[in-house]
Amino acid sequence: MKKIFSIIAVAGLSLALNSCSDKLDEIDVNPNSTENPLPTGLFNSGNKEYMDYTRDGWVSGRMMLPFVQYSAQRQYTEEDRYQYRLTTGTQLWARSYYVAQDYKKIIDYNTDPATKVKMLAYGTNENQIAAARIMLSYVFANLADAFGDIPYWSYGNKDADFQALNVDATLQPKFATQQKVYTDVLKELKEASEMLDLSTTTVFSEGDQLFKSPAKLKKFANSLRLRIATRVKGVVPGAEAHIADAIASGVMTSNEDTVGLTYESNLVNPSPFFSTYIDRSDFAVSKPFVQLLKGESGVFGVDPRIFKYAAPITVSASDIRAGTMTEATDISQIQGMPYGVPSTLTSSQAGTTSYFGKNILKPGATEIFMEYAEVEFLLSEANGWAQDHYEKGVRASMQRWGIDAAKINTFVSALPAASMANVMTQKYIALFMQPNEAWSEYRRTGYPNTLLKPGQTANLNKPSATGQTTYTFTSLIAGLTDVPTRIFYPTTVQTLNSANYQAASASIGGDKMDTKLIWDKN
Repeated sequence: MKKIFSIIAVAGLSLALNSCSDKLDEIDVNPNSTENPLPTGLFNSGNKEYMDYTRDGWVSGRMMLPFVQYSAQRQYTEEDRYQYRLTTGTQLWARSYYVAQDYKKIIDYNTDPATKVKMLAYGTNENQIAAARIMLSYVFANLADAFGDIPYWSYGNKDADFQALNVDATLQPKFATQQKVYTDVLKELKEASEMLDLSTTTVFSEGDQLFKSPAKLKKFANSLRLRIATRVKGVVPGAEAHIADAIASGVMTSNEDTVGLTYESNLVNPSPFFSTYIDRSDFAVSKPFVQLLKGESGVFGVDPRIFKYAAPITVSASDIRAGTMTEATDISQIQGMPYGVPSTLTSSQAGTTSYFGKNILKPGATEIFMEYAEVEFLLSEANGWAQDHYEKGVRASMQRWGIDAAKINTFVSALPAASMANVMTQKYIALFMQPNEAWSEYRRTGYPNTLLKPGQTANLNKPSATGQTTYTFTSLIAGLTDVPTRIFYPTTVQTLNSANYQAASASIGGDKMDTKLIWDKN
């Protein structure tokens, strides 16, 4: 326990929090566990824990999914109106650094002369180090995307500002600037991908649940580098060169390259979002998103993915728990929950709204780290909004969701011409259930332009008990006129690492939800 809380202190926080989520109370250490756990175990544990705590009913369900209006709450709508619980942001921060420490341990064991030879039993030192560097880059990039300046650690760069994860060096780490973080993450991904030994057939000798082969890991690293470089192009020097180099080095080329974690089809280790529905049924697909899929907004017509994304309104919470969900056969059977209504109106609206689809709300769902369809949209952007990559992205997304080939062909053949608006809107649709990335892309580009904004008026699904038929979406955070541009640093950081928190807050322009990150040009 002492070791764990040292790690937490390095991240500048404590997990001794009061929260509706009892997950925050689960950290413990088995005193009988091995001093040097298997690297594969650390890798799998880190990957699963990251998804467990970023795709659950808190970080995803009550913050990220509502931010981009994939979902709307059926009871308590304060979070839809941007007033998220601060402990949710703390969970994202704390668990990210906790997982990062697991990845760093893999590097430590494979570089320490006392243990590196032993580690050869689990794969080459280089492949294990590369895998950890790549996943650290994934975690740190997501942290920077959410908060801005962050405590950061790097394998290949000993910058004096990179003080995170060094338990023995400092308990109050500096915050590295976004510029430094993104610059180094791109460097780490390039070096790690080049470090991989492709002559071997596995990253780890056995047990790897995510990549299996170095070739797949390399494509992931290059695709992730393409994503991040695209985000910071024009802001971080060298980003454009990274875009070209990542593409030349080999990115994802089919849905076989998509990286996702599939959970067990039981109630022991179910997917994190399904777990939310075991005792509650707070979330529905949002009305703005359903309207886009129905062709009632936007320029695309009826999207066949609507039947995969949203359940018919006849599906109940008990159907979800029993695994007896069905798919709708007509779009009239699907209805979105009005987004951001006052909580006093939810009871009149929630009863005839759609839950998420059956392939989402099942124990054995797959949570996606990054998918091939996203890469095609990135390639479309890199090539001046190219039509062929745009079409490939839509097709790949539909194929991943199991849409009939004839329906795919019909939809793709009718796509409007590629443009920034059309490519980014289709990317948004494809990123469904990957809300952190959709949120970043909305902030960067302003698309889709179909989201409901504070001050706008929308229709209810049916009149309220008092006969009300419309409502005005009102942010509960003063000054927000659009989707939040970042989230607050945890209050524990403010308390336990005050001087560095104050410096970071000043550096980014204030610890506020409308402070724009360096790449946010929308």
